[in-house]
Amino acid sequence: MKRFGESAPRVTAYVALGANLGDARATVQAAVRDLNHLPHTALLRASSLYQTAPIDSTGPDYINAVAAISTGLSSHALLAALQSMEQAAGRLRPYQNAPRTLDLDILLFGDDMVQTPDLVIPHPRMGQRAFVLVPLAEVAPELVSTAQRLAVSAQAILKL
Repeated sequence: MKRFGESAPRVTAYVALGANLGDARATVQAAVRDLNHLPHTALLRASSLYQTAPIDSTGPDYINAVAAISTGLSSHALLAALQSMEQAAGRLRPYQNAPRTLDLDILLFGDDMVQTPDLVIPHPRMGQRAFVLVPLAEVAPELVSTAQRLAVSAQAILKL
């Protein structure tokens, strides 16, 4: 039983941020700052911004980053909070891989493995995307292997 004043257990989670509509750079920078304002959550580190061409999509280049956070939220509560941030930024989902004003994905949530209809952790495609692995390696180099880096080395990515 939780006693008065006791805080929820905290987990380190990694969140991928991306945008390619509107002022994508400003949107991603604001979203990084806004992570620090989520309930029971603190921003630990954020990567540099990176520019990449869309993969399996169309539209302008994306601005991407990865943030490490410490949170007392559950993985599903964090997902709900991130989806609220996306909606506040004007995110629409007209079709799969549509251009985005803001895209926030939970990559890792401590050591948890989650497989539900609305959430899969670790993120199922993170190992296939330079726009995820390069900034993740910047904030948590121990989480990205040499083999993973080599697997995405042909994907163009520009550090801003």
